[in-house]
Amino acid sequence: MLLPDLSGQSEIEVDLLSKLVLACGDMSLVPFLRIGPGAIAAARDRLGSGCEVVADVPPVGSALDHTRLAHLGCTVRTLIDDLHIAGVAEAEHAFWNNREWTERLAVTPPGSVFVIGYAPSVLVALCEAIERGQLHPALVIAMPVGFSHAPAAKRRLVRLEIPWLTLAGTSGGGLLAAVALNALADSLIEKPDCHCYLESR
Repeated sequence: MLLPDLSGQSEIEVDLLSKLVLACGDMSLVPFLRIGPGAIAAARDRLGSGCEVVADVPPVGSALDHTRLAHLGCTVRTLIDDLHIAGVAEAEHAFWNNREWTERLAVTPPGSVFVIGYAPSVLVALCEAIERGQLHPALVIAMPVGFSHAPAAKRRLVRLEIPWLTLAGTSGGGLLAAVALNALADSLIEKPDCHCYLESR
């Protein structure tokens, strides 16, 4: 009831926004959410087909709803598989200083769903691989937080011709990225026959 007028958006989008706002306690987040063309449809199609979900770091992977994803037949993989990572700076340093993580990114199966909440460098590398035709994700949820190259990385993402979901500017974080994916998975389980997103906007 505290949200602004969202009558032009689908029921699934309103649910997504509501859960993001509740997760951060900040209604000013609403105008910063960007949902690319076909993003909701892609999420429902791939999650419903039991795709691989790739989180950038362990805290994001841990915040995903593994029970619901397993119910859908989805697997979860962490790209930077270092349990000592606890912040953005550590994630950035780990990605650029360990070739293993860039090699893992390069072999991600087509049709995967990426959930990036910490490392804008991962998003930059992902965008570069997509631009070169080396990676073909079904959906990229990108909410890395930061004041340096996170906003630029998000702007690069939204220029790509793939389904994406992001928070414009410096806002974001691992929890919000995970909440977004969890909300999409939950809506698919609770309302598998809903097609409201096809009619919005």
